Amino acid sequence: FGSRCFGQSCSVLGRRTLRRQISVFHTLSARMAPSRISALAKHVRAPQQEVDIEDLAKRAWPDASAASSCSGSSGSCGSCGEGGGGGLEVVPVAAAVPKPRPEDVKLPEIKNAEDYLASLRNRDVSVIVLGEVVKNFVDHPLVWPSVNCVAETYRLGHDDPELGTAIGFSGYRVSRFLHIAESAEDLVKQGLMQRELGRRTGSCFQRCVGMDASNAVWGTTYDIDQKHGTKYHERFRNFIAMCQSKNLVLGGAMTDAKGDRSVSAGKQEDPDMFVHVHSQKPDGTVVLRGCKMHQTGTLNSHWMIIMPGQKLDPSEKAFAITCAVPVDARGLTYIYGRQSCDLRAMEGSEIDQGNAKFGGQETIVIFEDVEVPPEYIFMDGETEFSQSLVERFTAYHRRSYICKAGLGDVMLGAAATVAEYNGVAKASHIKDKIIEIAYLNENIGGVALAANYAGKAMPAGNFLPDVLLANICKHNVTKFPYEIARLTQDLAGGIVVTLPADKDFKHEVAGPMLERFLKSKKGVSVDHRRRILRLIENMTMGRNAVGYLTESLHGAGSPMAQRVLIARLMNLEHKKTLAKKLAGIVE
Repeated sequence: FGSRCFGQSCSVLGRRTLRRQISVFHTLSARMAPSRISALAKHVRAPQQEVDIEDLAKRAWPDASAASSCSGSSGSCGSCGEGGGGGLEVVPVAAAVPKPRPEDVKLPEIKNAEDYLASLRNRDVSVIVLGEVVKNFVDHPLVWPSVNCVAETYRLGHDDPELGTAIGFSGYRVSRFLHIAESAEDLVKQGLMQRELGRRTGSCFQRCVGMDASNAVWGTTYDIDQKHGTKYHERFRNFIAMCQSKNLVLGGAMTDAKGDRSVSAGKQEDPDMFVHVHSQKPDGTVVLRGCKMHQTGTLNSHWMIIMPGQKLDPSEKAFAITCAVPVDARGLTYIYGRQSCDLRAMEGSEIDQGNAKFGGQETIVIFEDVEVPPEYIFMDGETEFSQSLVERFTAYHRRSYICKAGLGDVMLGAAATVAEYNGVAKASHIKDKIIEIAYLNENIGGVALAANYAGKAMPAGNFLPDVLLANICKHNVTKFPYEIARLTQDLAGGIVVTLPADKDFKHEVAGPMLERFLKSKKGVSVDHRRRILRLIENMTMGRNAVGYLTESLHGAGSPMAQRVLIARLMNLEHKKTLAKKLAGIVE
């Protein structure tokens, strides 16, 4: 039953938890609960006494507690934690909330990729692409690969429902990206899904931010309610239930423009450098102004979850805003980001694009008096929770970089293919480079899976991946894809950057010359050779290098951000105690 304990012995709490769970099991077996959302709301009982923020922090970060009796990688044995303030009992959601019977599972409005594509068209969205206002961005040649990439998440759900979908707490079968993680197994399936989509697209499929934001906000709203008696968690449950009923795409918006990095949000000369509450109406509606940067896939989403991007002090309440905003809300402007070699999508050549089907997307989103009604507000001024929300989100999002292992699988295949086409696949030094690519790539995937397998229940019932391992995963990603790209370019040869255009191969004079002199191993066509070269170019310096390389460096926080948390969680004093004990040192 996976009992957790806080401030009590595991054995005592384990027996109490077991009795409670058996009672719950018999009760729910007798009659199906009216809705899983109600059960999810009630499965963790609030302590009778007031819970202070330090207690909430300990329960949110069980691995940061003292490790006098534990020896896990993050200072936790995985079955118990240190805490206080009322002995809050945490029951894994999967154990307390029954799954609907197969005949009771409902189908959402968006059932497949075609439904998704139709849902994006004919929206009143203000989008500026290459200096022009675009009304129907879906079919714009620069944008379409990114739209198709998100559509692939729905195709995966059709092809492999066990991996690509889940039955949400609302009773709908939805994309797994909309599922609140009810167990460590759910976290693992998220990771496996992300790697598979990386393999299928060779690009950024843009839905990880929304999934990770949903899970982070789920836990944080519960904690805010426990301290302040607010109704944020109920609002957020209702919002996610609505999204599940429609099977929508959620984007997540955290990174602000930031302005002068030497001063905090509240001290900026221009307050719009951070999204903030500019004013509030009598009915509780807030009016937002500001800017969110580097927004991955937000334009291809239906809603976005707005979150603060850093720790805030009590004087910065206006910036402590978490809410949901429809992508086509009045007052939003999207400015489309450039990508290396992006204009090739407008030249008409499929080969020269390298990966013509799929691509990523980043936009700058401007907020000009965007109104958000109370039912979509999930934090409003509770500055003391800004840091925990950010750190929870980054824990989810940093282990989500297992997607880069999926792209790395493509890179490994491309490296082996180009070596084979060049006729050198059997050379020992070539084999060694390919082995190195596989080694680096599996380090990314393996640590991400370990973080998911080690996930623990939060007070709100959903599961958080192991924070230390999640940060190590992302720190690996800031380095290893660059080495994989270097090795793959090494195997490809200089032709990867000097290959003539597709039009040259169709030219009456140049074409025959190129077909003659670009031959390689017998039996390999020039067309196949240049296709694999263009794919390598696309992923290491072209459009999809944005997602595979630079995003790997800066997405979910630049390298030092991970090192800060690794330093906090590596439990150095405990490790010194282990060494001194074995060395026979008594102090």
